[in-house]
Amino acid sequence: MNDTPAAKRLVGKVALISGGAKGMGAEHARAIVRQGGKVAIGDILQDEGKALVESLGPDAIFVTLDVTKSSDWEAAVAETVMTFGALNVLINNAGIVNGGPVETYSMDDWVRILDVNLTGAFRGVKAAITELKRSSPSSIINVSSTAGLKGFAFGTGYGASKFGLRGMTKCLAIELAGQGVRVNSVHPGNVDTDLVKGVYQSLKHVPMQRLGKVGEVTDLIVFLASDESSFSTGAEFIVDGGETAGMPLQIDLDAVDRKD
Repeated sequence: MNDTPAAKRLVGKVALISGGAKGMGAEHARAIVRQGGKVAIGDILQDEGKALVESLGPDAIFVTLDVTKSSDWEAAVAETVMTFGALNVLINNAGIVNGGPVETYSMDDWVRILDVNLTGAFRGVKAAITELKRSSPSSIINVSSTAGLKGFAFGTGYGASKFGLRGMTKCLAIELAGQGVRVNSVHPGNVDTDLVKGVYQSLKHVPMQRLGKVGEVTDLIVFLASDESSFSTGAEFIVDGGETAGMPLQIDLDAVDRKD
């Protein structure tokens, strides 16, 4: 049983998060520090990342991280361990979105999205795994999407990358289960960020009929980073307002009764 006070659920945890300078990644980083942990914020966005670190104080550092470069990952892991003495949480949060009809969707776009969303996460695991084992119990959190659970038209590359991330999660979870490293995927639906503003005229495809809040995703990240999730590995954690449960239908029950 975890006896850590609820307000400080990540005491003793050191995390490295990719794409952590803004958006959901930045909120995850803030929550890690609020919960007593330490965090290395990796990103290519230097100004935003350094400003975030300044606001968080000595329990956060910024590391330059282009997830498509193994050398950046290796340097980020080394700086995290040098600064905080350990690494036991890896959050593969960085990702991009592109798409279009298959006839016009370019090979460059295909290669780019797989390189960032899928291979980038694999590079992170490769760079961090020795330290994660050394500092276990450890947690790898791969941020996928509802697009890693169901298909979307015009999103072939994105879906392939997110399904791939989900599959990689399960393979790693089995491989690392006996070595003190848990691996899980998080699958956000439509969350209230700049990415989805103006995309939907309605949310009839979501049973809860609303966008998710960033904090609702962050709560899952904190849970998976903490020892509260010590028996969870190889699993999908979905935060989508019921979207992947099925399509809500508006039906006339009187009409159904009349057909009996």
